[in-house]
Amino acid sequence: MEAFPAFILLTFKRGVILGSVNIKDIAKFAGVGVATVSRVVNNTGIVSQATREKVLEVIRKYDYVPNNSARNLKLSQSKTIALLVKGFTNPLFVEMMKEAEQQVNLRGYTLLVQATEEERDAPNLALELAKEKNLCGIIFLGGNHNCSDEKFRQIGIPCVFVSSTTDSSMNPELFSSITIDDLQSCYDVVNYLISLNHKKICFLAEDIMKENTVGSRRLSAYRKTLEANGIAYDSELIEECQFNMEYGFNVMKKILARKLGITAIFAASDYIAIGAAKAILVSGLSIPDDISIIGFDGIEVTEYFQPSLDTVKQPAIEMIDMGVSKLFDLLSGETKTEHVILNASIIRRGSCKALRR
Repeated sequence: MEAFPAFILLTFKRGVILGSVNIKDIAKFAGVGVATVSRVVNNTGIVSQATREKVLEVIRKYDYVPNNSARNLKLSQSKTIALLVKGFTNPLFVEMMKEAEQQVNLRGYTLLVQATEEERDAPNLALELAKEKNLCGIIFLGGNHNCSDEKFRQIGIPCVFVSSTTDSSMNPELFSSITIDDLQSCYDVVNYLISLNHKKICFLAEDIMKENTVGSRRLSAYRKTLEANGIAYDSELIEECQFNMEYGFNVMKKILARKLGITAIFAASDYIAIGAAKAILVSGLSIPDDISIIGFDGIEVTEYFQPSLDTVKQPAIEMIDMGVSKLFDLLSGETKTEHVILNASIIRRGSCKALRR
């Protein structure tokens, strides 16, 4: 009788076809993570002797043969992580970039920092870098991202968004994210100013007319908080302002010239707040006696501006540390994507004052 070819001689054991299992099956049968099986197979990393023996026993039991192509690809992958930054000159992000580099280097990896330009699609840049630099992971810092699930799958490596907004249609299982509770922070700011008897509150932010941006979401929170307190929303008090001090200064001068009776300013970034504050002072007005002002971010310079400015302090270092940690969790293969929302806090330094009734 002619012998059957070896590749069709399959043996069944407990409902499993020997030789057909993959690394996830081995991890499940051994009661460990995929990364642990990978360390045993590749003889890398730290694994206890008891765990190693348990994994090897399961491997022998099911005749597991590692996928050499996949393993060779993994081993050939560089130990480089990209940090794609939208808002490269933002002092808050400069601080976070330094921390990210330190945390990545401590883990034996290299950080590639890349600015994302206004006109470039960050996911396209991510895909390009992932291929050219053979990246093992990407962190997106800042910006508003709208990307199809298919494009994200093409990137093919773990991704984490930090202090970024993503389109609601994006599949949250494809990435992890670390953000602050942006809406709650804005509710807190407007309620804080209202508690000081302010009703004519000017709002300054970038990209307030675009959908799903930080500026538009903060404007929505501003409006809802006013209305919840019985204060009519007035579009005359809203101004779009680019993210820099010069724009804050120029926009504030135009607003003051209109003599709208404004008593408080909520600037959606500290850079805008600093420029606006300068315009108030050179106009011969006082902070906070004539106009109260509060910014957003908690950058260091707001404390040393004269007068020191109230602000919403974001937990920048905690956010980027957690972002790096979540990325390495994804690289280990032992965790699923997560979406963490942290709290921000109002720092009161005296640039906001109660208005006499």
